[in-house]
Amino acid sequence: MVHINIICVGKIKETYLKDAIAEYSKRLSKYCKLDIIEIPDEPIPNSLNDKVSTNIKNIEGNKILGYINNSYTISLDLKGKQYSSEDFSKKLENLKLSNSTISFIIGGSLGLSEKVIHNSNELICFSKMTFPHQLIRVFLLEQLFRGFKISNNETYHR
Repeated sequence: MVHINIICVGKIKETYLKDAIAEYSKRLSKYCKLDIIEIPDEPIPNSLNDKVSTNIKNIEGNKILGYINNSYTISLDLKGKQYSSEDFSKKLENLKLSNSTISFIIGGSLGLSEKVIHNSNELICFSKMTFPHQLIRVFLLEQLFRGFKISNNETYHR
């Protein structure tokens, strides 16, 4: 059984998102070992500039890199490749053949550091639209669940 890590910056505060995450985590337990690793987000000052933004991303990025270990690493980034659900399912199946652990990285509200991007095996993008990083966690879990259902030829609403 493949081990999937979701390494993300920030805690989920909203109950409805916690409930969705718990539900998809439970559903995924049939297909993989899942760990959600939350990295504390750095405070963002009111007077944000490029230097401060880069510094915050670097601090968060160094914490993220401490959890990657020997996994195949996929970072969620606007510059990443977009997949259909079927293609994402095939991608997961292929990765499972040669990797015992796959880590997905979701950055904080400022995004990911260049070091995290550079150390990723792949970048993927769910949409060119911007979404809150807390909501993307639910999107990722849903797509992982959908991907496993597709690859196991199990029905799932379309």
